[in-house]
Amino acid sequence: MNERRKLIIAISAGALMTPLASLAQAQNTRLWRIGIMGPGSAASNVAYLAGLQAELRTLGYAEGRNLALEARWSEGATDRLPGFAAELVALKVDAIIVVQTPSAQAAKRATQTIPIILGIVADPVAAGLVASLARPGGNITGMAGTVTELAAKTLELVRDMLPATKRVGLLANADDPFTKTFVDSVEGAGRQLGIALQPFMVRGEVGMDAAFDEMTKAKVNAVIVQGSLPQKRAADLAVKHRLPAASPGALFTDAGGLLAYAPNSAERFRLIAFYVDRILKGAKPADLPVQQPTRFELIINLKVAKAIGLTVPQGFLARADRVIE
Repeated sequence: MNERRKLIIAISAGALMTPLASLAQAQNTRLWRIGIMGPGSAASNVAYLAGLQAELRTLGYAEGRNLALEARWSEGATDRLPGFAAELVALKVDAIIVVQTPSAQAAKRATQTIPIILGIVADPVAAGLVASLARPGGNITGMAGTVTELAAKTLELVRDMLPATKRVGLLANADDPFTKTFVDSVEGAGRQLGIALQPFMVRGEVGMDAAFDEMTKAKVNAVIVQGSLPQKRAADLAVKHRLPAASPGALFTDAGGLLAYAPNSAERFRLIAFYVDRILKGAKPADLPVQQPTRFELIINLKVAKAIGLTVPQGFLARADRVIE
């Protein structure tokens, strides 16, 4: 009996220890919660999320294991961003990734303690988001955009693709504090290239249909879409009106636009994941310098070219870093 009782006790102890060990292991695996907010839609940001998730996996963060992503997309309605920021703060996320300046400003107003990571925001110093690129201070760091250079280069690429271009529509975001800089940059490039620019101000998707109707009446040769506007809606309307459309937004061609010239996606996701990793490991945003992209890519969507009846010159096509067929 003694031996039997010893065996029963040993089996019972082992059965108890197994779930306790599993529980202890589960408790040691922390679930990090990261918020993401921006002006686009869930559909137009599929590629963005996939790229970010892939880079985070290389650093050991995987959804369903130790990572939860809380994404909020405003569908172009800037007035929804403050509410999204408040939601993410209430969820007590460990960090917030923001896309475009209005998202960054909303997040900054919502919290001075939760780390905020700029997923490329135009001139964060001028926007009052950080003290300087080298020493950001506060709870914000990440990637700064190069609005002036991108805007001018986008127009130059449109001219190279369509040499006969004389008039270009400029779809601009009335709610973006950097719209004036964006418009001034494109118009400055236009003066050098001998191209007239015709700006059309919209608020998200509100006014887009009317703007494209006016562009058609004005007989513009092409349209440049500001990156902080809803990219898919703008791309769809450009196809409907059979207008060649370009944007300095990396997601534009994936959303159905013809041409995009933007920071290299791989570099962008790698840097954002770097900031996430450093912050989750205890680094303070104030001590992490804001970085600017160093690599850019030209993307052409040939499916869209076919849909609008445009033949892209082979010489120009050969310059593309990525072609969507």
